[in-house]
Amino acid sequence: MKLDLLYEIDVPKPWPGPHPAGQREAEQRAYREAFEQIRLADRLGFNCSWHVEHHFREGRSHSPAPEVIIGALSQCTEQLRLGFGVTLMPHGFGPPMRVAEKVATADILSGGRIEWGTGRSTPMEQAAFGVPRDESRDQWREAIEAVVAMWEEEYCEFHGRYLDFPRRMVTPKPVQDPHPPCWMAATSDGSAATAGQLGLGLLSFSILQPLEKMAQHIAEYRRGAAHPDPLTRVTTNKVAAYTLVHCADSLRACQDNGIWESVWWWYKNLAEFTLEWELPNVSAEERDRTFPLLQRQLEGNFDAHEFDDADMIIVGDPQRCLEKMLRYANLGVDQLICYVQFGYLSHESVLRTIELLGTELIPELARHDVTTDVSVTTR
Repeated sequence: MKLDLLYEIDVPKPWPGPHPAGQREAEQRAYREAFEQIRLADRLGFNCSWHVEHHFREGRSHSPAPEVIIGALSQCTEQLRLGFGVTLMPHGFGPPMRVAEKVATADILSGGRIEWGTGRSTPMEQAAFGVPRDESRDQWREAIEAVVAMWEEEYCEFHGRYLDFPRRMVTPKPVQDPHPPCWMAATSDGSAATAGQLGLGLLSFSILQPLEKMAQHIAEYRRGAAHPDPLTRVTTNKVAAYTLVHCADSLRACQDNGIWESVWWWYKNLAEFTLEWELPNVSAEERDRTFPLLQRQLEGNFDAHEFDDADMIIVGDPQRCLEKMLRYANLGVDQLICYVQFGYLSHESVLRTIELLGTELIPELARHDVTTDVSVTTR
């Protein structure tokens, strides 16, 4: 199992000083620190750094333009693969030709190191960009088909349900032939199987689920991937799952770094954001189904240690983290995406996490032969 990173660019409140100066200062510091952390990960042998596209998510995700971040990282890293985690594909977020252009440009600048994650976003973002929720999956699929055609054909002409594109040469073409590996973000029941059936890599972004539920999703994915009907000519049979990760020289050092306060903030912020911004955009049935899952977090009536005890997050010294990571590997996770910059953790403690993961955990994981038979193939 390989270790990846995920960056949402957390900028938790309170910000230093009045708006807008305090917000600007906090955001700029978060970006500077993220780049220093990622450059260290590049030197220490991490596999990939994934970068989200989220909009209007104050505090937890100030990363609306992953193509800009990845373009900059392509010039200050050498080994890391750089992942769009994800590009939002429904047409309201941006026409497919723009996706084709920016992802291919990033692939050129990085020398062919791009991983292309795709997704549909959430109701709150969809509403702001005028994306019809009931059409978002169909738009996502058609957009992928259009982007791949624009990469593979010298002159592309595409006439679909949502896109009517005249004959044009879309430039540039990506370095990776025929194109970068394509992944699908999966959070809902059934989406993992869809990713497998379509020959896409699985980005498991559900962090509120116990590992037993993740195991079910992976099993669904593998069943679908066993006999795929590939959506593109690059078939990616891999599972990447993310979780919060913090490693220090001892569990006491993790506590001194404020890990439990940061985990508590992360889950409570997620619950508050969902209640205020997401639930008003969904059906009463969906609200009733989602709200009980977040009730304790909304009230602050939970113990962050519970998530650690269930291995839903990974916290501790290197040996403790290794034991927890091997559970993910044994479930069939090929790439563990470590979310290390979150909450109130100091920059220095995040750097130490990356250092320990790189010097102790990556070599140790390489010695454990627990990976499944996975591949990336072209046809």
